[in-house]
Amino acid sequence: MDVASTLPIWSIIPFVGMLLSIAIFPLVKGEWWERHELHVAVFWALIFCIPFGIAYGGHELTYQLIESVVLDYVPFIVLLLGLFIVSGGIAIKGSIAGTTKNNIIMLLIGTVLASWVGTTGSAMLMIRPVIRANEWRQRKAHVIVFFIFMVANMGGCLTPLGDPPLFLGYLRGVPFFWTIEHIFPILLLNVVILCVVFGIIDHRLMKKELADGRSPLDIQGEDYKGQKIKIEGTHNFIFLGLIILGVILNGTLAPLGAEGTGIGFYLFDDIWLGIQYFVQIVIILCASFLSLKTTAKACREHNEFNYEPIAEVAKLFIGIFITMIPALILLRAHGGSLGIDTPLKFFWATGMLSSFLDNSPTYVVFLTTAGSLGATTGVATTVGIVPIRELLAISAGAVFMGANTYIGNAPNFMVKNIAEGKGIKMPSFFGYMGWSFAILIPIFLLDTVLFFL
Repeated sequence: MDVASTLPIWSIIPFVGMLLSIAIFPLVKGEWWERHELHVAVFWALIFCIPFGIAYGGHELTYQLIESVVLDYVPFIVLLLGLFIVSGGIAIKGSIAGTTKNNIIMLLIGTVLASWVGTTGSAMLMIRPVIRANEWRQRKAHVIVFFIFMVANMGGCLTPLGDPPLFLGYLRGVPFFWTIEHIFPILLLNVVILCVVFGIIDHRLMKKELADGRSPLDIQGEDYKGQKIKIEGTHNFIFLGLIILGVILNGTLAPLGAEGTGIGFYLFDDIWLGIQYFVQIVIILCASFLSLKTTAKACREHNEFNYEPIAEVAKLFIGIFITMIPALILLRAHGGSLGIDTPLKFFWATGMLSSFLDNSPTYVVFLTTAGSLGATTGVATTVGIVPIRELLAISAGAVFMGANTYIGNAPNFMVKNIAEGKGIKMPSFFGYMGWSFAILIPIFLLDTVLFFL
């Protein structure tokens, strides 16, 4: 039976249910959600697997699960785990006064790092120094909001290491340096605008803090200027380099392990695992192990390092990767008839869904759609040839607009929770959207006019 031609549209209900669960439960039943995230993921996965297995047979179900879990989920979560562990071993110490100038510098550092250690890694590395620097302020939620905009989202657009959707694109044939070559002008424009807007807002609020009699000395102490900034655990940058090497080798060794040739084997039917798959995973896991073994305990204690954030991502994404199987099957078969066929449409369609759903499956969905359009020139991927401007629009939409809501990208909620744990009163779900829609949407409209019309 031809799955693509007979699969009903309602088969995506578990996928929608999984994403809505991520969006709604943390807001209305937070404590229950924390205890039952994996149970919810398994529930929606079974809601897909059982009917699909009955309709198309165990063999087809096994094939689809192996393709999604082994080829996509495993390297995806291993990369996130490696970046999370290694970045968690780098501790930034010393006194940093939360002035407008210093805040902009820290935001820019985090933004640059995000493309190389991942938005998750960079956010976890930089959020605590940013919070400590601004402890003297009462008005500081805006600092965290712009941190989410820049470090947890936009900064990850330049390489597949930066944000999960781009890594999934890399696994589907998008060259490693393609994004840094094409998306950098857009990122530069957006970051300059955000720094100017942040500088205006932050400077005004800092003047109010000073007028109220508060200063960095209130928290840091009289000797804060004498406490030099230092970075401990710097040897972990070597392990970050190893992770980058592993990801690059995944692409460069691909011809040796191309389907059915070179070094590798068929795992199931025509699902081929080449040497590059194992090289990447082994290098990342070795880098993670070495980081854990060679980093002083005090460095991770200073960062309040624990595995809860990455465990949450692992539990939720296994449900996402399984339940999105029918959506991808349908898009491969019918993507060309959706009417989304211009850079403008791809930018906003990908971006709006990435604002409220997860940007990784959203990216894959529209990459698959673009690959089904029948283009003869562009970037050759495993889902077809994707025109350059369409791929640029999909990449920018998925990464940039993940900042529009707390649920648009995995680090957003992690950063919010850490900030609230430190006593910072963050905007509500819709309050945050007020910030993002007032600041980000005008920027994205400008991006549209300059790059996607």
